[in-house]
Amino acid sequence: MNDRYDPGYGGDQYELVGYDEYGQPVYRQVQTQQQTYDPYAQQQQQGYGYDPYATAGQQSPPAYDYGTGGQAGYGPYDPYASGQQQGGTASHEPYGQAAAGAGTAQQPRVAEQTAHIPQQAGPADDEDVRGGPQRDYHTEQFAFVEEPDDNSEDVIDWLKFTENRTERREEARRRARSRIVALVVVLALAAVGGVGYLWYAGKLPGLSSDDSATGTATAAGAQKRDVIVVHLHDTKGGGTATALLVDNTTTKRGTTVLLPNSLALTSDDGTTTTLAKSVEDDGSDGTRDALDTALGTDIEGTWRLDTPYLQNLVDLIGNIDVDTNAEVPDPDAKKKGEAPLVGKGKAQTLSGKMAVAYATYRAPGEAQDAQLERFGQVLQGVLRKMSSDPQAATTTIQTLAQILDPSLTDKDLGSFLAGLSDLAKGGDYRTDLLPVQADGTLSAQAGAGVVKNVLGGTAKSPDKDAAVSVSVQNASGVKDNTEKARVVLLNGGFTFLEGGTAGSARATSKVTYADAADKADAAEVAKTLGLPAGSVTKGRISASADVAVVLGQDYKPSSD
Repeated sequence: MNDRYDPGYGGDQYELVGYDEYGQPVYRQVQTQQQTYDPYAQQQQQGYGYDPYATAGQQSPPAYDYGTGGQAGYGPYDPYASGQQQGGTASHEPYGQAAAGAGTAQQPRVAEQTAHIPQQAGPADDEDVRGGPQRDYHTEQFAFVEEPDDNSEDVIDWLKFTENRTERREEARRRARSRIVALVVVLALAAVGGVGYLWYAGKLPGLSSDDSATGTATAAGAQKRDVIVVHLHDTKGGGTATALLVDNTTTKRGTTVLLPNSLALTSDDGTTTTLAKSVEDDGSDGTRDALDTALGTDIEGTWRLDTPYLQNLVDLIGNIDVDTNAEVPDPDAKKKGEAPLVGKGKAQTLSGKMAVAYATYRAPGEAQDAQLERFGQVLQGVLRKMSSDPQAATTTIQTLAQILDPSLTDKDLGSFLAGLSDLAKGGDYRTDLLPVQADGTLSAQAGAGVVKNVLGGTAKSPDKDAAVSVSVQNASGVKDNTEKARVVLLNGGFTFLEGGTAGSARATSKVTYADAADKADAAEVAKTLGLPAGSVTKGRISASADVAVVLGQDYKPSSD
């Protein structure tokens, strides 16, 4: 603490006594002059350390100017410079140090004063330095620095509130705009995706594979389809019903195509027969090949579904719901007048036994197509209830323990039915009846909607040039006479077309031809059947046949 500080101009010296709270060095001055004018004398009395709050409003000491050499005059105020005051009457020596060359020894008087670091700012008014009246500053004059006005605080709060509210409004607008933009984008993407899906699935108007418009022929032919044929055998009442199950993997649509038993087919030996006769006589392989030829399809397998297996299948999947169009009596009823087994109405729940009765029911006087349509309803009800999982559907088929056709395994049938089940549950499934003319053939216009668009094939009727076609209607009252006449005609080289059974028997047989060129053929038919020559007559017949025969009670089939 005895370090000395010499400003360097030959004046008083300072002794370092410590540091104030701001880290500035504090010196005390050692003066040798008896009486020295010190502008800071009133402010710096005894005691150590610089008190920045001792004199209110006092500004920092003036900066030093070491370039004056002690000459008179004032630039910035220099408390350390030696010189004369105005008029040169008195020397201004704030530290009591004589001018250069003064060497009078005097008793030093120590005056404590806070030293200031050079280059600090000087007083604001030169009069204070020159000994003039000093301004008296008080702390209260600067109260606004430490004590802000309440009004200013209110103004600041209002500005902050206004600014925050404006920002919140802008943020709300930005969020609203963002949500609107996002909603528009989502709706646009949904619309584009929906149209794209409909286009891909072939469901757009004018582009669907189910449309009969001429512009869809190429698209329909290029689509991929999986097709199997189902034959329902009625083990109690006799007869069969046939349908095609079609899975269009391109358009993701499924269809049941009902095939009337009167559909004309060409057998392997070139003779013409009906679908019902082909199922009975030619079996699954022969019928499948004949259908491929007639419809231009590629049937992958045959599913023979006897009525007991249909009953078990419906019971396994837990009943089905069908909109029935007729009341079906209970075939096992012991008394007449008992309640029907199947009621008529919407969403009728059918058990296995009820499903079989409804699928095989044919009211008196109804055409075979009515029974066929009921079979189609049952098939679609089974598909809607079948599991869409291939493994689960395969397990259901295996549980039936039925003997399948070699062309179709349990796994293949289960996977195929599971795919159709998924389409049926999603509403992408329908049932169509193949339109067949009275003679069993398909007209190009009638069959185009189903054969071309649904099956992707081309209808092909049996070749009439192969043999003379003969349509036979049984009016003899003997059911077996139809089959006997068929055998005789086929052996005679004719093509047999089944004309069904007449509602009432007639006494005499009749052989009819429409074209004069077919008169000889008609006479040959009568001779082959053992009918008299007088039974041959000219008249109107079906377009598909060359000669039409009505068997009467006078028909006596040969023992051969």
